[in-house]
Amino acid sequence: MIYQHAGISLSPVKQDMVYSRLARRLRATGKNTFGEYLDLLEKGGADEWERFVNSLTTNLTSFFREPHHFPIFADHLLKLGTKRPIRIWCSAASTGEEPYSIAITVLETFGANASHVSIFASDLDTNVLATAQKGVYPIERVEKMSADRLKRFFLKGSGAQEGYVAVRPELKRLIEFQRVNLLEPNWPVRGPLDIIFCRNVMIYFDKPTQYKILSRFAPMMQPDGLMLAGHSESFLHAADLFKSMGKTVYALAKAR
Repeated sequence: MIYQHAGISLSPVKQDMVYSRLARRLRATGKNTFGEYLDLLEKGGADEWERFVNSLTTNLTSFFREPHHFPIFADHLLKLGTKRPIRIWCSAASTGEEPYSIAITVLETFGANASHVSIFASDLDTNVLATAQKGVYPIERVEKMSADRLKRFFLKGSGAQEGYVAVRPELKRLIEFQRVNLLEPNWPVRGPLDIIFCRNVMIYFDKPTQYKILSRFAPMMQPDGLMLAGHSESFLHAADLFKSMGKTVYALAKAR
């Protein structure tokens, strides 16, 4: 059912996780059996469908996760320069750490001359997107950052907000957050795209679904565009669309 609705493929090894998360939805909706809950979903309750999908997606993230990508990203930004708009899509925004890491890298690269850069950040899960849009985090989430980065890009909370940090407005201005289901026929994403961050997204999809999504990414990209994947992801089955540049960085297989 979740495969048909969102394309998410849940392997048998995740059975216990699925059971525990669905049990929470049963309690929340007052249903006594899984059959009753499935009836509720099949009757087309859009709100409960959203909660159902949210409950089954995992949102492990952190600032500058898989850090080897960010120097590569910064170098690519420098090559693109400031003469034309640069469009970036973060396709798994989660609670916001990744798109804000992207925005930090943009500002560190271009400084005050970053108005030509736009970041579209999307996720399937509306709960995590709400957190991302707020841009407020426990201070432990940023404790590995340098003091200079913290001072430049975050505001420390006080009073009731003590122990939290908020991203500065200049980061927020670069990012548009929106819910996107990658299986839906229309994406509200403007191209052509210079960089797609698609990290730890494809792990949820089987190979045919991955190929379907990648075949839609490719025509949206600039000829010299890059796609960044997660460390456990490989797109060898889509070698006609993307070629590996090493370090889970991909470029278009064929120049257009």
